[in-house]
Amino acid sequence: MTHTTNEPPTRRTSGAVVPVLAFAGIVVAVMQTLLVPVIKDLPQLLDTEPSNATWVLTSTLLSGAVATPIMGRLGDLYGKRRMLILSLAVMVVGALISAFTSDLLTMIAGRTLQGFAMGAIPLGIGLMRDMLPREKLGSAMALMSSSIGVGGGLALPLAALVAQHADWHALYYGAAGLGVLSITLTLLVVPESPMRAKGTFDVLGAVGLSAGLVLFLLPITKGSDWGWTSATTLGLFGASALVFFLWGVMELRKQAPLVDLRTTARPAVLFTNLASIMVGVSFYVVSLVLPQLLQLPKSTGYGLGQSMVVAGLLVAPLGLTMMFTAPVYARLSAKYGPKVTLILGMLIIGIGYGAGLGLMSAPWQSALIAVILGAGIGLAYSSLPALIVGAVPASETGAANGLNTLMRSIGTSVSSAVVGMVLANTAQNVGGVAIPTMHGFHVSFLIATAAVAVGLLMALFLPKPNRAPQLRISSEEEAGIARAEEVLRGFRGRVLDAEGAPVARAKVTLIDRRGRQAGAAVSGEDGSYVIAVPAQGAYVLAARAAGYGPLASAATHPGEERAVSVDLALPGDAVTA
Repeated sequence: MTHTTNEPPTRRTSGAVVPVLAFAGIVVAVMQTLLVPVIKDLPQLLDTEPSNATWVLTSTLLSGAVATPIMGRLGDLYGKRRMLILSLAVMVVGALISAFTSDLLTMIAGRTLQGFAMGAIPLGIGLMRDMLPREKLGSAMALMSSSIGVGGGLALPLAALVAQHADWHALYYGAAGLGVLSITLTLLVVPESPMRAKGTFDVLGAVGLSAGLVLFLLPITKGSDWGWTSATTLGLFGASALVFFLWGVMELRKQAPLVDLRTTARPAVLFTNLASIMVGVSFYVVSLVLPQLLQLPKSTGYGLGQSMVVAGLLVAPLGLTMMFTAPVYARLSAKYGPKVTLILGMLIIGIGYGAGLGLMSAPWQSALIAVILGAGIGLAYSSLPALIVGAVPASETGAANGLNTLMRSIGTSVSSAVVGMVLANTAQNVGGVAIPTMHGFHVSFLIATAAVAVGLLMALFLPKPNRAPQLRISSEEEAGIARAEEVLRGFRGRVLDAEGAPVARAKVTLIDRRGRQAGAAVSGEDGSYVIAVPAQGAYVLAARAAGYGPLASAATHPGEERAVSVDLALPGDAVTA
């Protein structure tokens, strides 16, 4: 059967694909949030010192940071669905290991494996880009990107409920069960993407990136314990800078690097990633401050005296609001573009933290702050993958979104370290126990507000679509336009914009089922293109043009001496200066 549609043949499954992929993101968030209700009890539960117990959290953070860009690249090369299932499977194994132990080292090993689930977010976004019709892609990516906050917000009260009324190991059994359910649904509903990147996996690049990240994140997460000016902390930061420098030099020389630094250096990608760090900082501050403020006893004079479960419920609107902003984002982005929605999200986050400085005296005020911040963070998170996807080739979606997710993780890590230090240094001693002060909470909110201001500045620096780099057209592609009528067996059609107007000078690439380039052409002034096919079979036609979003469309050629008609409609409207 010949596919002559503009969209991939998988579009009939898109209704089920989106919630299943978003559920995978929620599972990842649940895994991350599991231990929040029992953080303060970990030393007693694991029979160890507080400084050792923090490794249970640090190990997940480090493995997640390492796994995210690596799994994204492996997905681009060998199949995003395959790597998504592998990420979740490793998480399930890690959860089961943690469920059966109270030994510190075994628990850390299990938590390290659970961190691999972080790769599910960029892989899910990559699958959506490859499969969904363009009119559904914006809201779908927004939901996937927000799922990390949605899952965290929903999991917090549930985890608190389990921790309060059952053995805390039950949290891990629950996470493993959710992971198995997510794997099953993915196998049943989500098809594999036909898109593949060229090249091989850069093992040395993966080792270098992993070493640099560990050397950077380790002193950030442990600096409070070791001392920020200690030889260990400063030595690790210096070693990280050296490793990243050598790694960057090596990556620039490789034909198929783990991270394409030239693409990453484009303003559209660079400023999005820098803004992502600040969004990560702002997201984590509220998650650290509000639950503590709500649970502190009223006898402190500022604590709100709520139980663990009630505190979780009052913070839950943070995640719920993020979920409800996904469809709102899609409408706003369609009209004004993802840059505007990112700026709007940043402004709302700033308003939320500004209001929070004066609204800390009643439980309902905490819920209100959670709603405002959830709306802002939801809009900001939803904008990030759309900005990345619009700036990189289709074959690099997984790796690019993996790097973007990593930037958010770095933001949350920095946030955790800085706020932890602020609260520790401003704490008051009551009966030998250090209790956070209102001054510490205020300073934490001010830090978040400053991060939002920096993020807003980065968002303002994002280039307008009309500043997108112009496509370079080779002499062979120019000749391809002239030879359009000579092709007897192939695909022909027109490249159009969202309104049906022709798009000239669009680059059209033919990709075979193994992900290799089988041909290329450039559309003429009337939008027409033609590409010869080497043999019958299934192909992907990828189209790109300056000022438009990219498109990947599946089509099949019967192998006869004729041209199969496939029109390609690029998402977005042309932007004029």
